[in-house]
Amino acid sequence: MNRDQILTLVILGGLIALFLWDRLRYDLVALLALLASVACGIVPKDHAFSGFANPVLPLIAAALIVSVAIGQSGAIEILLRWLKPLLGSKAAQVGVLVACVTLLSAFVKNIGALAIFIPAAIQVARRNGRAPSEFLMPLSFASLLGGSMTLIGTSPNLLISTVRQELVGQPFHMFDFTPVSGGIAILGGLFLAFGWRLIPKGLRGTADIGGFTIEDYTSEVRVIAKSPFVGQTVGEVERLTGNDVGIVGLIREGGRRRQIPTRRWKLYANDVLVVEAEPQVIEQFARDGNLELVGTEKKPQKLPDNIAADAKAPRRTGKKPAPERPPADDHELTVVEAIVTAGSDLIGRSASELHLRERYGVNVLGIGRRGRLRSSRLHQQRFEAGDAVVLQGHSSRMPDILLALGCLPLAERELKLGQPRRLILPLIILALAVGASGLELVPVDIAFVAAAVALVLFGLLSLKEAYAAVEWPILILLGCLIPIGQAVEQTGTAKLIASSLSGAGAFLPSYAILAAVLVVTMLITPILHHAAAVLVMGPIAASLAQMLGYNLDPFLIAVALGAGSDFLSPIGHQSNTLVMGLGGYRFGDYWKLGLPLSALVVVMGVPLIMLFWPLH
Repeated sequence: MNRDQILTLVILGGLIALFLWDRLRYDLVALLALLASVACGIVPKDHAFSGFANPVLPLIAAALIVSVAIGQSGAIEILLRWLKPLLGSKAAQVGVLVACVTLLSAFVKNIGALAIFIPAAIQVARRNGRAPSEFLMPLSFASLLGGSMTLIGTSPNLLISTVRQELVGQPFHMFDFTPVSGGIAILGGLFLAFGWRLIPKGLRGTADIGGFTIEDYTSEVRVIAKSPFVGQTVGEVERLTGNDVGIVGLIREGGRRRQIPTRRWKLYANDVLVVEAEPQVIEQFARDGNLELVGTEKKPQKLPDNIAADAKAPRRTGKKPAPERPPADDHELTVVEAIVTAGSDLIGRSASELHLRERYGVNVLGIGRRGRLRSSRLHQQRFEAGDAVVLQGHSSRMPDILLALGCLPLAERELKLGQPRRLILPLIILALAVGASGLELVPVDIAFVAAAVALVLFGLLSLKEAYAAVEWPILILLGCLIPIGQAVEQTGTAKLIASSLSGAGAFLPSYAILAAVLVVTMLITPILHHAAAVLVMGPIAASLAQMLGYNLDPFLIAVALGAGSDFLSPIGHQSNTLVMGLGGYRFGDYWKLGLPLSALVVVMGVPLIMLFWPLH
């Protein structure tokens, strides 16, 4: 073992230790590891930032942008309306949503697909009197299964493609992963449709029915002459919506009178209906009935005494408001419930430390966290990833505030009530990108960057929304770890580790060696990060294959599959972290559903890899 190999192992050990310590954010840890590698001479100075030139970075950014556009298009809401007849039994409710997330995750980033369906899952749970915890963990696992099916669905596939290109000069293609991961996704989805019963009962997370809820919106819609609702009764219209919309008032005669209608009242042209429903339901109701939205007003919220007192507390003085503060003439307030994501600047700090009221003009009205809130005042609580926060602020600035704070709203960020949805064009752009890359007309990174540019040029996303959709800390993490992964190979460290493993491999059958690579990658993914696991295990698996005389591809596929299959913890992948607080899950809850699913991946994955990617 030479000097460079010793230093490489020390840096890898320090990287793992800092990830486990979890006091520094993962992108900062990666930067420290890169600087240490350069200082020790492991990574050449002129190659220190070569990872940021890797095509995988713009591809991940573009995939996230496309995910946001699909979420805002309204396609998901329409899909759920089509699927409503299939949501009869408990197994069907979980199974249908799992299938949707699995399929969508294959073509957009899996964390984006999960974020799109979280509000839908919570909505289905509440309407059927079920706990959201029965849905959210299966959906998170489904996003991992679906993401593993294509090159663009998950970061491990993109990264292992980069490793292959460096080793043999040719990357993996769009659907190279589908034969193996597709079969696993089908069986895994069937397992999740029934296996949700393994999730502990009685979990009450921040998305639970008894948790924080935002009142329905009260809106006014005008029945125009061409509306199919003309001539129908109030009861008939409510039944058409599945009783998701309540008609609580009716205005006639130029708005001079507002009456409470019975279910037998007929509707006429120019009637103005006062309706109550969730915002997405109102939007779909107006579209189906060809109605004109007159306006919306938020129902007054009756807050608990302690929360109301905190909201009415006098403003702090002595600090100059930051530019983000809303204009003084904007007096309309709104209340939203949002989740603190893993990359949020809120984590580890309190509302008073961040001066949220002075800088952004928002009050923290509530924090949801399973059994971990301290006895200090609300504005002194330190935020954690997965917290549910109830924020009150100026409605015109709330979307920007949520973006700046790194919070994910439980409803759509922009409801766009009264504005026409552009449904078809985002789907066409996505289909063209997938088709062009799948047919190998253009590289996948160019196809999706072109799709992201097209979304902005056609006005489907603003530049601000596009930049906000990108997870910049993830890109920094990858840009730093790529040259470190190359150093593991170039210094001979990968070959050193592989040679120690090959001694045992000489006495094992080929399927056992492949299974060992898969299992080891699955086990180290929660310790590192799914991206870091690929960049560390990829060169090691390739060296092991070369020493034993096997093809590289089966081992690289095993590494990608293992890194993309973290079903045992909430920390290996952002999807699992995102649902932890929402579902009220504890660390040990994941393996109860994830362990049998992991076993299924190994049992099915090894023979499928050997079938479609021969060892010799």
